[in-house]
Amino acid sequence: MKPSPRVCCTSKRSVQGICLTTREYHGDTTLPFLMALIKGWNKEFGLEMVQVDLVGGYYDAGDNVKFGLPMAFTITMLSWGVLEYGREIAEAGEYEHALEAIKWGTDYFIKAHTHPTLLWVQVGDGYTDHYCWQRPEDMTTSRRAYKIDQDNPGSDVAGETAAAMAAASLVFKDTNPHYYDMLLEHAQQLFEFADKYRGKYDESIEEVKGYYPSWSGYKDELLWAALWLYKATNKEHYLEYVVNNAVSFGGVTWAINEFSWDIKYAGVQIMASMLLGGERHKETLTQYKAKAEHYICGCLNKNKDSNVRLTPGGLLYTRRWNNMQYTANAVILLTVYSEHLKTANQTLLNCSTGSVTPKEIFHFAKLQVDYILGSNPMGLSYLVGFGPKYPLSVHHRGASMPSYVNERGFIGCTQGYDYFYGRLYPNHNILIGALVGGPDDHDQFEDKRSNFAQSEACTYNTAPLVGIFAKLGSLGRNFSHFSSIAFT
Repeated sequence: MKPSPRVCCTSKRSVQGICLTTREYHGDTTLPFLMALIKGWNKEFGLEMVQVDLVGGYYDAGDNVKFGLPMAFTITMLSWGVLEYGREIAEAGEYEHALEAIKWGTDYFIKAHTHPTLLWVQVGDGYTDHYCWQRPEDMTTSRRAYKIDQDNPGSDVAGETAAAMAAASLVFKDTNPHYYDMLLEHAQQLFEFADKYRGKYDESIEEVKGYYPSWSGYKDELLWAALWLYKATNKEHYLEYVVNNAVSFGGVTWAINEFSWDIKYAGVQIMASMLLGGERHKETLTQYKAKAEHYICGCLNKNKDSNVRLTPGGLLYTRRWNNMQYTANAVILLTVYSEHLKTANQTLLNCSTGSVTPKEIFHFAKLQVDYILGSNPMGLSYLVGFGPKYPLSVHHRGASMPSYVNERGFIGCTQGYDYFYGRLYPNHNILIGALVGGPDDHDQFEDKRSNFAQSEACTYNTAPLVGIFAKLGSLGRNFSHFSSIAFT
């Protein structure tokens, strides 16, 4: 059975897919990078109001739960892409779409932050949700909401939400000054809350432990949030926080080879190193720079040890479960840092086993994108909807079932498993722009709905690549074109 025409959603009222298309980049086609980010359900479907209106926000992946930590990271990374490559996104005619996607998330965070020391950080229960396979319009599972406060702290999720709102504030600074001020006020309050009442959110909310526990703790999020607040406000005390806590919080002691919704150290180190200039905080920022370059060199396999694994086909490989999130995040860090080196007139980065140029760093990042889009042993694009061959059985409830617009008959909790989850033919709806978990360490991928470690798509997989795709699209088809523009 062939899938239905390309759609990004199951209900016009409940889902938004934003189709961002760059100019020609890969072969003779245009590069679609769609924000297949599922919005919260409106008054007709899954109204989520407890003591507070929690309508809005994003589900994390193929389920129907709003998890605050990965949602906030999604908005941070999407905002970062817009800040770095806003001009290129605008050239593609998609700037307003990108802002709309960010604002849908930050509007939700504003609603969820009902008091300076209270933040609602989850809607729905992963355990009951995963028992069912239902469209959001048919949900019969718990919509219980979970919060953190002074007595039940969550410095990690509060810190990441502060980072998201600070990063987003910069996106809206020129076009919507009032919204900029509002986001910044919430971001500063959340940071103060996170720092004053310290604790891991998975120790306050038992229900999150099986899904998005904070393995790295909260100190990386506090540094991350402080950096974004410094970037947004230019207030010196935020930078001093990053400098003064560099050792005790692990900022200059952890040598990290991954960057994700959980572990922010590599992002912290990259951002902090880009502030190095002159004598101000030179010693500490130089230490941050050393750890940032350890991450970059590790991605390029230029460290003496502690490198990121590569599959035989050349993909950065961190772990089996949703590996593409680590690849996508590496791509933005590599790209941003390569451009920083060029701007700083640093022609070489000296790794322990050899030197690399900014051009070589960017080229490696581009090879990762090429792999994602189909230049791999499977000949498969892992970005759904792009190219002639891509996953058709994405692990995603809404995509796997008939659109509610076309078929309004109620689908019960386990009926979805009986009639849709286990079927061997493609999803009813093509989730264009979703980046699935990707292949294993031998470049193999099994396109099955039940193979959720590989076939599930997450918001935080796609978000880091939006700006990158726009950048590549603006540079044309040839890497030599980029070379002549950016590195001569």
